[in-house]
Amino acid sequence: MAIVKRITTTAQLALSNIRSMNTVASLRRISAKSLSEKILAEGDSPNPSYAIIDVRDEDFIGGHIKGCVNIPTLQLDAMMPTLVRKLKDTKTVVFHCALSQQRGPSAALKYLREKDELLKTLGKESEGTVEQEVLVLDRGFVGWQQTYGDDERLTEGYVKDIWDNY
Repeated sequence: MAIVKRITTTAQLALSNIRSMNTVASLRRISAKSLSEKILAEGDSPNPSYAIIDVRDEDFIGGHIKGCVNIPTLQLDAMMPTLVRKLKDTKTVVFHCALSQQRGPSAALKYLREKDELLKTLGKESEGTVEQEVLVLDRGFVGWQQTYGDDERLTEGYVKDIWDNY
């Protein structure tokens, strides 16, 4: 009976781990319009409810979303534990790259998995943590700049010529 119970418990644990696994398909997206509204609504708040993580590498030149944090893809693995701890009380975390097809979604997955591991490690200490929404910017910075590139309230360092043929 003990062997059957242990197998059942192990199977249940494995099933619960599978259910909690995040995939690219399960990632939620946010439109440029929704993100711009969030940024404008909070203005220059010293403690915004969101964080924008831009994982572009050398393609970061030519503009970025105001207030974003640039963590190039090659630095992500080393920075991820620190990022998860730093953003633990942030309600919404948005990841993006140029198109949000590869680097942005991959970074969001790494973040979610690192966060899950941290919460497992903390156990009961994690109770009371902020419910966090992790999103990917739909169409990435390319989509963003098409609408908001010239809007200095939302975009910094924008150089239109760089993005004309992207």
